[in-house]
Amino acid sequence: MANSINTNFAAQTALQSLNSINKNMLTTQNRISTGLRVASAEDSAAYWSMATSMRADNKSLSAVNDALGIGAAMIDTAYTGMNAAIDVVKEMGSLLVAARQPGVNKADIQTEIDELQNQLRTISKSASIAGENWLAVDTGGASYQASESVVASFSRSTGEFGSQVSVGTMSVSVSTFFLLDANTDGAAGSDPDTGSAGPEALGILGSTRLTRADSDAGGVARGSIDAAGTIVLVNYDVDTAATAEIDITNATDEELEDYIQAVDAALTEMTGAATIVGSTKKRIDIQKSFVGNLMDALDRSISTLVDADMNAESTRLQALQVQQQLGIQALSIANSSSQNILSLFR
Repeated sequence: MANSINTNFAAQTALQSLNSINKNMLTTQNRISTGLRVASAEDSAAYWSMATSMRADNKSLSAVNDALGIGAAMIDTAYTGMNAAIDVVKEMGSLLVAARQPGVNKADIQTEIDELQNQLRTISKSASIAGENWLAVDTGGASYQASESVVASFSRSTGEFGSQVSVGTMSVSVSTFFLLDANTDGAAGSDPDTGSAGPEALGILGSTRLTRADSDAGGVARGSIDAAGTIVLVNYDVDTAATAEIDITNATDEELEDYIQAVDAALTEMTGAATIVGSTKKRIDIQKSFVGNLMDALDRSISTLVDADMNAESTRLQALQVQQQLGIQALSIANSSSQNILSLFR
């Protein structure tokens, strides 16, 4: 190659090489500083697009996880209240059995039963969280829903019109286990025993139907038992005039037997309701754990797509630094070579 004072071919080649090294070094330094191999669509459009969608899905799953946490808290509150109510009803049943003993002062026992009834009202109305109460409801209220929904899942799929997302919910049937109902006319509710609408739609504690008909009463109400054989353990409010609560002050032995049977029937219903609530609670806990694991899996997938291998990048940076130093020296040598032409004219 001829030497020229107009063009230094060696210097141009050395400069191009040094520029390439500097560009690679800048890329490596960016990866080390950000920790990302794909930080923008410029780095890899396909991987960046996939990672962006997956990050959006992860945020949605985080919201689902929060919703499941709220749902779990609601279920746990209802479950705790139901278990507490079961213990009180058991105590009420033992008092009724004690009242069956001849010579017992029934008025004194009724005083204890009154307090237990008040406690059942307190438990049912206190089992509330974030304004939601699934044990003491108002089936006649505009906000009442027989089935509550808990956000349980989020998924993305590819459909006819491109990417589509869907949110799944978990249904909780409140109508199967609420204890008290403020709607005394039962117009909007249903009898927990028969499923039909009517004045008995007052919850498990507000409406317990005897397993046998009240035939020996000739179809006439006896004590706090109506002609259909319905007994109210607890009304929503103390002064509710729907049906009289259990009162054994002047109860006959026959009435006490009916009361004991009614409490046992209510206890059976409450036990079944607690089973439903407990099973739902377990399902929500399992789903919450699954969503958490799914979020971790998405994080790992995103990392595989876009994260930089810091071991490889640090090694590459050291090599580029050596190449940069050599490139600078090569450019310096190439620039000095043109000075040798002057010696020819001395």
